Amino acid sequence: MCEGGINTGQVKMAVAMVDDSLALAQKWLEQLHHLADQGGRRASSAEFAQVSVALGEARQKLEDAVDKLGMVDDGVTVERL
Repeated sequence: MCEGGINTGQVKMAVAMVDDSLALAQKWLEQLHHLADQGGRRASSAEFAQVSVALGEARQKLEDAVDKLGMVDDGVTVERL
């Protein structure tokens, strides 16, 4: 369904694909974090952990954006029939 000039279904599917990619990258970074930690590379381990946290925050922002897709904030109301 197209609301406010965009196809929200397509946007949600695109966001889901991006989220899947970020989830995979986050999983790999967590593995790198543990490998670096076990290898005594504490500084690198900490950096990997921080990047993983940042990806988690990005994924949360994507979820928040999808939740707000149905909202129209330019004074226009959408009525479904």
